[in-house]
Amino acid sequence: MADPRGFLRERDRELPARRPVPLRLMDWREVYEAREHGALDVVSRQAGRCMNCGIPFCHQGCPLGNLIPEWNDLVYREDWREASERLHATNNFPEFTGRACPAPCESSCVLGINQPPVTIKNVEVSIIDRAFAEGWVQPVEPTRQTGRSVAVVGSGPAGLAAAQQLTRAGHSVVVLEREDRIGGLLRYGIPEFKLEKRHLERRLGQMRAEGTRFRTGVEVGGTGEGSLSVPELRSRFDAVVLATGASVPRELAVPGREAGGIHAAMDYLTQANRLVEGDRVEDPLTAEGKDVVIIGGGDTGADCLGTALRQGARSVTTLAIGTQPPAERDESQPWPTHPVLFEVSAAHEEGGERSYLASTTGFRVDADGSVSGLVVARTRYQDGSRVPTPGTETVLPATLVLLALGFTAARREGLLEELGVDITSRGNIVHDADWSTTVPGVFTAGDCARGQSLIVWAIAEGRSCAAAVDAQLMGSSSLPRPVDPGEKPVTM
Repeated sequence: MADPRGFLRERDRELPARRPVPLRLMDWREVYEAREHGALDVVSRQAGRCMNCGIPFCHQGCPLGNLIPEWNDLVYREDWREASERLHATNNFPEFTGRACPAPCESSCVLGINQPPVTIKNVEVSIIDRAFAEGWVQPVEPTRQTGRSVAVVGSGPAGLAAAQQLTRAGHSVVVLEREDRIGGLLRYGIPEFKLEKRHLERRLGQMRAEGTRFRTGVEVGGTGEGSLSVPELRSRFDAVVLATGASVPRELAVPGREAGGIHAAMDYLTQANRLVEGDRVEDPLTAEGKDVVIIGGGDTGADCLGTALRQGARSVTTLAIGTQPPAERDESQPWPTHPVLFEVSAAHEEGGERSYLASTTGFRVDADGSVSGLVVARTRYQDGSRVPTPGTETVLPATLVLLALGFTAARREGLLEELGVDITSRGNIVHDADWSTTVPGVFTAGDCARGQSLIVWAIAEGRSCAAAVDAQLMGSSSLPRPVDPGEKPVTM
């Protein structure tokens, strides 16, 4: 145990300081101050609050099975290198989860029953940042080559996790990505101020040194220049892993939706990330000088908010259809479940308005076909559904509307249709307990199989899928398998 009385001595959560709002709105850098030595002392004290529970419920909250009490103990004892080893034993990319995960492990922390929980997420990211700074993160090259080849389609967290595990098992792995850069939503979905892309590039450098190959601009199942047909894919590789994500956005079917200036949130964030990367974008989609309305109050909505503020929006309003969540855990969401709470993220701290019980009923369209306003009514609950209340409509000025409503399914057109994999009624790829699709030799992991979910689930499924692929190719596998979809197949 780190400090037997640590949870009594240090009763408060201490998190890294955020840079001043006026300063960080001037750039796209991470919102937190640099983690200097003094900040690491704070992290060590927080790690010392861990009680090393007999049954560590933080494990229950984390699908990766992170060895949280172990690396908390090591950080408290200032054995940061061994803490890095323990961290990497279960997680390929702690620098991503430590920044982009909502930390269900903290909701499950036993200390959280009657005190603020341990700052697990900050301890995690502090470990990996120091490990990279000290040069402890090195390529893990395979000890043998199996002679088997695997194609991983999609380069988000699930695909990258599967690729790294399979490469380390000795297989020849190629990651195929239709975009011009590797990373999927890590690259184009998460803003720079939340995840600086240097962290992604650093990890990709490790993977290249280990032997993973990356091919960008490849449309698998397409017919254009640079595409790879499905017959070619199947003939070139012994196994295929589909990690294409759930990229079909949820729509809002209300009058005026066809107006110009109304966009899916991910289209907006993707273009914003391209601009930050230095790409030249013709007729860029920007919030500069506009009245922006974001429909959807989740993490994606917050990412849009921070992006719009940095682009110089005149005003930003975020609408959520439901009630404002409570500030503290409600009795209907008891420990150790992950509760829905009212949170003030870094983006919310920077500006904008938030409105709850807001049902969008239509858009106002000006003479040139562009959106000029949004009609919103107060939400009421009727027969278990959320519906607009007649007679409560108001109009918000809006010259840019972003739909941050989540995603509904994997994209069927092209690759999935040509492969002939079965799809569930919810639009996810059917797979069995060994992550196999209904097409022999084709496996799947991540959001395209599970539906829209958390980055920790994507990495965990990528690792588990890699173990299943390795076992099928070699007869057995020593790769870890953190999650299992169960004995019964995921069916229609």
